[in-house]
Amino acid sequence: MSFKRTMLLSSTGLLVAACATSPGGGMAVLSPTASSDVPPQLAAITEADLRRDLMYLGGDGMRGREAGTLDEMRASTWIADRAREAGLEPAGEDGTYFQWWPMRRTRQSDRSQIAINGASLELWKEAATVTAVDGIIDAPIVWVESGASMPDVKGKVAAAVMSRPANAPGTTVSLSARRYAGVAIRETSQRLIQAGAIAVVLASDSIAESAWGPAADAFGRGRYGLDTGAVQSVAQQRAASAPPVIWVRRAIADRLRAPNARLTAALSVESFVYPSVNIVASVRGTDPLLRTEYVLWSGHQDHDGVRSPIAGDSIWNGADDNASVSVAMLAIGRAYAKQPGKRSALFVWHGAEERGLLGSRWHAMHPVVAAGQIVAVLNGDMIGRNDPDSAALLGAQPPHRNSTALVNMALAANDRITHFKLDTLWDRPTHPEGWYFRSDHLPYARAGIPSVFFSTLLHPDYHTPRDEPSRIDYTKLTKMTRWMYAVGWSVANSKERPGLDPGFKLER
Repeated sequence: MSFKRTMLLSSTGLLVAACATSPGGGMAVLSPTASSDVPPQLAAITEADLRRDLMYLGGDGMRGREAGTLDEMRASTWIADRAREAGLEPAGEDGTYFQWWPMRRTRQSDRSQIAINGASLELWKEAATVTAVDGIIDAPIVWVESGASMPDVKGKVAAAVMSRPANAPGTTVSLSARRYAGVAIRETSQRLIQAGAIAVVLASDSIAESAWGPAADAFGRGRYGLDTGAVQSVAQQRAASAPPVIWVRRAIADRLRAPNARLTAALSVESFVYPSVNIVASVRGTDPLLRTEYVLWSGHQDHDGVRSPIAGDSIWNGADDNASVSVAMLAIGRAYAKQPGKRSALFVWHGAEERGLLGSRWHAMHPVVAAGQIVAVLNGDMIGRNDPDSAALLGAQPPHRNSTALVNMALAANDRITHFKLDTLWDRPTHPEGWYFRSDHLPYARAGIPSVFFSTLLHPDYHTPRDEPSRIDYTKLTKMTRWMYAVGWSVANSKERPGLDPGFKLER
């Protein structure tokens, strides 16, 4: 499929034409025309430095940097040490590089017990609770056959093979089997609970079964949020009131169909508060009037940690997601420290992005400088894979665009320095991935700060142990890093700060 689209960026009069690439590429591209001075320290951003840092941060020794673990703490300390060596000043709390914040985790306790016909099921190996709940259950199981009329399940346990969802995720979207399982469980369980079931047991169909290991692992980890009274209250209410939904392996279905089948379960919830952290560093600007304003480079340093193995590998490294941007920010910091711009620079390596953008949400609510002093957020997530000549700039077109001026600076920097073909499809609200809403620029954009999001987009190794440093295109990573640096340099030295588009309202 090919198409053409033209978009007018009004504030500078640049005409941005979007046109189709080769049939295999499936993307539209932005190609502006602009000119400006080249940033002074491009050459300071080297492939060798990026490779060295990424091999370490994204290597097995960091064990996937899962938020709320000692692995995240070790990675955070390493980044802070590298920032200090680069000449970046600490900008966190109490003269340190760290902004600490509390993360609450609510999960099903491993002490919980589930049995069918008196035979115990091993939690997270044979059975998984979809949401952590408290309760004691001892009730008969009613089997609900797919396509048949609904039997009487009031006051009983309803069991079935999960139904294919009405709007099943396409096979081309990321983590499609895991998404399929989540949607199928939700839709099927809601139907049975509405019929009066006091609990639901769902056996995998063939697609959900293929996702069992990683998906059950995620359910076992539970839910995460910023530790506020509201978060804890919601979790407690859910645990007290929700009928349990139990997902079991496909082979368990025969036990559920057995005559006089019965479920017994003793379920309990546990909740913890973990520390997580943003690493924050700065470089003071050179202009006496503008140095109180900041260009914020943003990325997350956490990933998924040690999980269920795939092909024998249990370390989910997150080399592209998002060690690539973490080391890029170090390289940009080195360049900026060697020759600062007029405005100051702020670098924030966010924690717990993978748990729900928690670190960026915290910093957007509690910025280390006044929110009004942040003139732009340049966020990156996954910038080291896919075609060497392609990239994406999200927040570049409505309804996601909140600053035409900032977008024009980014497009102009690409035009004069890096020359990527920019994929515009992923920035559209109709794209099935909803990629714009899945990274750390989002809380800042919602807070009314001009924001853009740099990415080279998803790939088959996304959120698997195969996302390793050996698979990174380091030449491309270098170009992406220079692009982010060049855009920040333009913002830092512009006479006017980039303005917000009138009437911007982010909708999904």
